[in-house]
Amino acid sequence: MAMLPDMSKGNVTVIGDVMLDRFWSGGSRRISPEAPVPVVNVMTQEDRAGGAGNVAVNLAHLGIDVSLVGLCGEDDHARALRACVEETGVRWNVMPCGGETIVKLRVLSRNQQLLRMDFESALASYGNDLFVGYARQHLADADLVVFSDYAKGSLAMVDRLLELCREVGKPTLVDPKGLDFERYRGATVLTPNLAELEAIVGPCNDEAALLEKTETLRTSLDLQAILVTRSEAGMTLIQADSPPQHLAASAREVYDVTGAGDTVIAVMAGCLSAGLPLSESARFANQAAGIVVAKLGTASVTPAELGAIPTSEPRPPSKTGVMSESDLLVEIEQAKLTGQRVVMTNGCFDILHPGHVSYLQQASAQGDLLVVAVNDDDSVRRLKGATRPINPTADRMAILAALGCVEFVVPFSEDTPARLIEAVAPDVLVKGGDYKVEEIAGHESVVARGGRVITLDFVEGHSTSGMLARLGK
Repeated sequence: MAMLPDMSKGNVTVIGDVMLDRFWSGGSRRISPEAPVPVVNVMTQEDRAGGAGNVAVNLAHLGIDVSLVGLCGEDDHARALRACVEETGVRWNVMPCGGETIVKLRVLSRNQQLLRMDFESALASYGNDLFVGYARQHLADADLVVFSDYAKGSLAMVDRLLELCREVGKPTLVDPKGLDFERYRGATVLTPNLAELEAIVGPCNDEAALLEKTETLRTSLDLQAILVTRSEAGMTLIQADSPPQHLAASAREVYDVTGAGDTVIAVMAGCLSAGLPLSESARFANQAAGIVVAKLGTASVTPAELGAIPTSEPRPPSKTGVMSESDLLVEIEQAKLTGQRVVMTNGCFDILHPGHVSYLQQASAQGDLLVVAVNDDDSVRRLKGATRPINPTADRMAILAALGCVEFVVPFSEDTPARLIEAVAPDVLVKGGDYKVEEIAGHESVVARGGRVITLDFVEGHSTSGMLARLGK
């Protein structure tokens, strides 16, 4: 297990759009007589740092020395934002300007967001040479620099700021925004979400297209790496001179995605400042994303919450072959934490023949680990009749487990494996024949998690029923 490094000696400068996130909360028990909207009796008000401020606060909670650079007004909102930032230990180096401090006001009831109101003025005219010179003063002591772009104007000259960082040898991480990624040329790492990436490179309809288009973008912009955040599909890291790295989503429950991207880039920056390689840093960032989306509003993670995660190298399963459902779920959990893609299929597999073997080999090629769920004897009888199966469950599973393309074999007793498939939550669900996706048992849970459901053709001339017919059974 790779332990979270000590980040107390790290020093990071965050530059970008700062804003105040304000939350009004209260009960809501009636609908307004004036319009079909709930009436919220506001009982509490809470202010938090948003945008680049949230990135800085996330870094501070990891124990890192942080400087926050940006633009804001000279108003009460700026003072409230500064208080939120400084109480976490972040150094406030935000330059006051003639504009107003950006505020995002969210109204909540019963921990559900009902309304968001934004108060902002354009700051692009203030993100000028004067601001670039101001920001330059805060680069010297930083191990690296994070740019948090919310398209509010503070980073209107981000290309010049990145050039300054290269001149003084500072690695840079950029959370991008908008349709002009040329502005980020030469950054060390770019962290777009999938929608932001597709807005630049076009639709990525499958894994191959995603990898190809992301690598093309990385090369064209002279970036060291791109980390694509993909919601329930996890993250994908594309970096120079290394194979692509996919990280399965670690969230158990998604409660609120507000500020999740801020946490991702903050944790990655913190790990890099502590000397971890990109691959390890991405794993901790992925773990942090799974934690923070279970919290309400703009939130942070702590070293205690992150704990330990596996090392960058996918480990082989501690055991393979035939196993119980409970043992299988333990192995699958560990496999997913190391970014391995889990493939699952199911069937009776009564008399194993070349068609089965070809099918299982094709299924295995869809990911890193293949799970085969096998109908037990009673469920086979319900499906195939009283004379089946020919071979009992234990024998059928033992033969499957002996195949080199199969990692795990598990029995199930229901008529369909839908419950088991939901428990395993494979990245890819495979079925043979001419099924439509909506006809395949368990497809709903796989698709809902962002996984793939595919069908594979059987090998002509090979079937269990055909073999039995030839034997006169």
